[in-house]
Amino acid sequence: MSKAIIIGGGVIGLFSAYYLHKSGWEVDVLDRGDLSDNCSFGNAGMVTPSHFVPLASPGMVEQGIRWMFNSKSPFYVKPSLNKDLLSWGLKFVKSATKKHLERSAGGLRDISLLSRDLYHEFEKDAGFDFGLIDNGILMLFKSPKVEEEELHMVEKATNLGLDAQYLTPDECHKLQPGIELDILGAVHYHCDSHMYPNMLMKGLVKYLEAEGVGIHRNTEVTKIIHDGKNITSVLTEDNEYTADSYLISGGSWSPGIAKLVGLKVPLMPGKGYSFMVHEPVKKMTIPSILCEARVAVTPMNGSIRFGGTMEIGKINKQVNMNRVKGIVESVPKYFPDFKLPVPDQKDIWFGFRPCSPDGLPYIGMSGKYNNLAIATGHAMIGLALGPATGKLIADALNGQQPVMDINMFSPFRYE
Repeated sequence: MSKAIIIGGGVIGLFSAYYLHKSGWEVDVLDRGDLSDNCSFGNAGMVTPSHFVPLASPGMVEQGIRWMFNSKSPFYVKPSLNKDLLSWGLKFVKSATKKHLERSAGGLRDISLLSRDLYHEFEKDAGFDFGLIDNGILMLFKSPKVEEEELHMVEKATNLGLDAQYLTPDECHKLQPGIELDILGAVHYHCDSHMYPNMLMKGLVKYLEAEGVGIHRNTEVTKIIHDGKNITSVLTEDNEYTADSYLISGGSWSPGIAKLVGLKVPLMPGKGYSFMVHEPVKKMTIPSILCEARVAVTPMNGSIRFGGTMEIGKINKQVNMNRVKGIVESVPKYFPDFKLPVPDQKDIWFGFRPCSPDGLPYIGMSGKYNNLAIATGHAMIGLALGPATGKLIADALNGQQPVMDINMFSPFRYE
């Protein structure tokens, strides 16, 4: 039996463990934390084939510059002379082109559809409920400019074979008649799903441990040993772990891990915030994205999760209340009867999405080492792409033909 060491126990690492274990591997997962609050827990819980546009896309540079002067804006890059940020920024600018969007759309669609289907297979196999619902998502907009953009996206989505429908405000209201709306219109992406991430993550860890996968909490890798083109072991403060193959899936911490073996994985953490509000009457059944505000609103387990912002900068534990207020203030502009108080700081979740400069994840073999794979850089769609990434990594380590073309996700495309 072959053995794998996975460095990082977020949704990507855990689903990689799941598919490797299913294909006969012995697996150990090493995580620097206690697996109770990583980036996969607090996100919007959406599985989104509709998100076929990478973060690095036309217009984002210009829009990002405007947003930099607004402390409540959805996207912010903290000015810094940090060489990693400068290098990342230059690559981002170079990638934010129409050509890159056109090249990426099909691949992002394919991996998202694969992941959606695998979630349903996993739900049956694992036998626990994590709130997976196929109600689609609503893209709500208020301005003619964004309406024009969304209609253009509907055309692109339809050309990509995705099920998307333009809705008038009245048509949108009929879907959830108990909710007041103040919008110009919406697009309903029937191809999307949503879930409760907290239930998924806790259940997935429990399932893997019951299956014999080793989950090692508070176990930070400090050194990686290699012999030529093969990794031979990884060291922590008090242990050495050996295996046949290794995977770096440490989210926003992946560049530091990769650096231990001389690899460069261009990545910056993008801090996001979310909070929950109890909704006992359960009027909302379809998640929404507030287009102009870039805020996600998702019904979960008798509550609603509100989340957003992308703050590119160093990892830190500070809560920027202005950014949280930006989320709070945007919601009643679309849902007038949702008058939200600013949550207490203790009730605000934040996490760091690993953002590659071109907006595409890194998935595959490292290139430099025969037995090292990398899976990170999923930004805001890590939960959405968890099963597909895990399956593709298992295929790679098993030496099998991947179920889809993953060349655009090459971990060494910047080498």
